[in-house]
Amino acid sequence: METEGTYDARGGRSGGTGSARPVPRPAGPPPLPPAAPPVPSHAPAAAGVSVADWLRTPRPDAEPGVWRLGHRPRPEEEPDLVPARRLFTGALVALLAGWLLWSLLWNGYLGRYWLWPLLVLTPDSWRTDPAMWATASYVYYALVGGGLLVLFARIGHVPEIWHRYSRRKAVPAPPPPPKEDPADWPDLRSAGLDDTARTLAEATRKGSLGDVDYARIRRAWQGVRTRPERLAAFTDVVRAEGAAACAHPSGERDLPVRTAVHDLAANQVRIGTAADHPRNPYARRTTGVALEPALLGTSLLAVGPSGSGKTVRLVRPVVEAMCLQALANRAAVVAVTAHGTGLAPDDAFDLVIAPGRPDSTHDLDLYGGSDDPDEAARIVAEALAGDLTADGRRAATALAQLIGPYRGAHGHFPAVPELRDLLGGAPGALDGLRTLLQAAGETSQLRELDARARQAERSDDIGVLLAERIAFLDRPAFARFFRTGESARPFSLRAVEHPLRVRIDLPERGHAEASRIIARLVLAQFTEAVLARSDRSLFACLVLDDATHTVTPDSIRAVQRLRSAHAGVVLALRTLEDVPEPLRGPLLGAVGCRMAFAGIGPWDGGRFAESWGKEWVQTKDVTNRQIVSDEPLTKALHFMRRVVTGKAATAEAVTVREVERERWSASELAHAVPAGHAVLSLTSVRGEHTPPLLVDLRN
Repeated sequence: METEGTYDARGGRSGGTGSARPVPRPAGPPPLPPAAPPVPSHAPAAAGVSVADWLRTPRPDAEPGVWRLGHRPRPEEEPDLVPARRLFTGALVALLAGWLLWSLLWNGYLGRYWLWPLLVLTPDSWRTDPAMWATASYVYYALVGGGLLVLFARIGHVPEIWHRYSRRKAVPAPPPPPKEDPADWPDLRSAGLDDTARTLAEATRKGSLGDVDYARIRRAWQGVRTRPERLAAFTDVVRAEGAAACAHPSGERDLPVRTAVHDLAANQVRIGTAADHPRNPYARRTTGVALEPALLGTSLLAVGPSGSGKTVRLVRPVVEAMCLQALANRAAVVAVTAHGTGLAPDDAFDLVIAPGRPDSTHDLDLYGGSDDPDEAARIVAEALAGDLTADGRRAATALAQLIGPYRGAHGHFPAVPELRDLLGGAPGALDGLRTLLQAAGETSQLRELDARARQAERSDDIGVLLAERIAFLDRPAFARFFRTGESARPFSLRAVEHPLRVRIDLPERGHAEASRIIARLVLAQFTEAVLARSDRSLFACLVLDDATHTVTPDSIRAVQRLRSAHAGVVLALRTLEDVPEPLRGPLLGAVGCRMAFAGIGPWDGGRFAESWGKEWVQTKDVTNRQIVSDEPLTKALHFMRRVVTGKAATAEAVTVREVERERWSASELAHAVPAGHAVLSLTSVRGEHTPPLLVDLRN
């Protein structure tokens, strides 16, 4: 039965440094591998945890961003606790008072009237029997003493002391396990696939089925439920391959190395722990903080200086999580980083593209795989002049007037050198193209070319600027890249319809401006590709480790549309100063998740504080006034108190008010966020959101 490549292991490794596995364009199903994929060697969440136990761990529903694996909900509000010093002092005073009262009773200083219940409740014959009377007396003394002990213990809040400090040593009870054992694959059994469920349950118990296998097969089963015609292919491949069924196109079943903690059953990656800080809601303190596609689908902006941990504590876990999701046939990821950053090993990706490096086995399509000259012109114009907010449309028009006629004459779009000659008005470039169009009878394309020639005569022609910008790509280091024609082997971001893992290494050290152009090109191609997808079942994620000079008006508008396309971008910036002033506010408004790392400047903190807004909080103003009395006894007591405590007798007046204040002020974000921490706010694609949380990224 036809499986459309969903349940077959496809592709394999190929030689070549700098690329993990070449993926043809368009990215279609490669041939079957000759051998079965290796068994995964990683534990699902932590070392020593079996997959069966990992599946049985409860995952209660929680707010966005909560690490759900084994989560134990906390109270919404902090209990009104008496300070420990006052609590122990009160208990000591109460017990001393009870001991004093008992001493007075025992020694008879308060008379013998407290013995009358003993005389009333005992018969007269007991008083003549010394042994019986002694026993009854001691029982009565024990009851009275125990009653006094309980009374004064309650007065001194001893039970509260016991409950407060005994629970610190006691191990909390684990959450109840699910009603059905997930390791037995109950969904398959309820659908009547007992043999299939038995095969997978046996693989789960033996440990040959990893967490990626579980997520991948679950993904395939969800596809079967939506398309029942795939049921026969699903059962056949599970019967034949067991835990290796429904394999990723590469045939891989896990990453070579994991550096973060993942929960593929909930599609989460843990990035830290909410700090036990007064600014965090009490219910969120000490709980794990995690990211998932439902949050990344609203896009994430992270701002922090170099060394604050953006790459190590945010970008790397997110890329690793998306690679695991891709191996489970749930996502496609494109990571853009500077060459040598060490975001993840080459073996963690299906394809590694390194423009400017001779060991790169794949090229990057300059036009994003488009066949429409107008669409291709918009993409290239965004890359070349997107940071010039006033010239975007003029640039797209000028490029369309050139690449359209060139395609009509040659059958493909121009490469970088040819495009530079056309934009710069090289001798013979336009005339030679005009001759070919006249020979082919392309009248409409001739009109476009003539219009470009007339505009090139103006002093403010945008073509001069475009020629200067594309000259950064027309360097000897890029001679093998951005080629067109039949001999070219470019990679198009339209391949994000497949569960691909792609890393693009930018040559920032020697070609900084070219790297910025390529980064804008990738962002423009990604947004164009994901918005044009017909099948949006895969989550598509673009991660820019350094988004400097990539934020443009068009990219902001495109980012706002990604959440409806089941896609998102992660933008990391050193400072918001790298974004043009008019775009800083719209950028913070376009993304749903915002993250401010320790060490940002007050000017950046002010932007975040403005985007997070204000909240109503309750404040208490306490005023003390000295008590003055004319009564001799009161004066004597106040004098003794001053001698003992060194303070005058005072009375407190407490005023409670509701005031509006910023959730996090610019000064607090700049100076009060500890190293290794960040303030993070989250929004899900469903509209759920959390207030900004102080997150410890080291835990």
